[in-house]
Amino acid sequence: MKCTVLCPNCRKPLLEEEKRWVCPEGHSFDKAREGYVNLLFRNGGTHGDNREMVFARRRFLDSGQYLPLRLLLCGRVKEQSPNTLLDAGCGEGYYTEGLCAALPQGELWGVDISKEALVYAGKRLKGKAKLAVASIYGLPFEDGCFEALTLTFSPYSGEEYRRVLKENGLLYMVIPGRRHLWELKEVLYERPYENEVRDRTLPGFEYLSEDRISYTREVQGEDLQNLFRMTPYFYRTPKEGRERAKTCSALALTMEFHLLRYRKAQSDKG
Repeated sequence: MKCTVLCPNCRKPLLEEEKRWVCPEGHSFDKAREGYVNLLFRNGGTHGDNREMVFARRRFLDSGQYLPLRLLLCGRVKEQSPNTLLDAGCGEGYYTEGLCAALPQGELWGVDISKEALVYAGKRLKGKAKLAVASIYGLPFEDGCFEALTLTFSPYSGEEYRRVLKENGLLYMVIPGRRHLWELKEVLYERPYENEVRDRTLPGFEYLSEDRISYTREVQGEDLQNLFRMTPYFYRTPKEGRERAKTCSALALTMEFHLLRYRKAQSDKG
């Protein structure tokens, strides 16, 4: 089963051709060399993660430090084996790649607001998933399009996620644990803070289950600097903290994640 992609100009269905997507009104969107299509209806500027952050994330994730999380996420999604799946805020495609391997027969879409991220995602995935530059707050898909949706450290857009999920569709959400990267925070801040533990209730969704994964990894040299550059801490940390991070050669870091599983609530019918 295929998902219907909508034109960002007129919201009519887009048809995929060899080198472009086109709608009945004649609006046309070329496929980039890397395979993605830009459906973000904005002009100029850089949106989302810039090239430096994307490069750092790709290098860090490829080092395998978060592999246990990817295996957990992909294993849980494989249990359902959805025919259609959206990876919302897919970034440079590290988790999308794992999902493609777990669901070789399914139709997978990855969307991200960052064109720089999708350049890398396209190179990584080589056509295994369809990719679009788009906002999670205005997804370019018809209602009830996906059987499952994954969200890994990405912003939450509940109304749009409910809209594009089918009846009884599943939402898999990865969030950081309370002590995730605590040791890095101790370097960056005079008074480090734990991550907020939020209420698991999401309007329009039924909470199903939760997995917690926690482990410690020695992160050194370039991997440590890439981790710092790929996080929001890089831009929010005071100058003194950034300087301490630059001179830090190795840290034993706590990696702590929660994988939350939800079902689209029955009250959303019709």
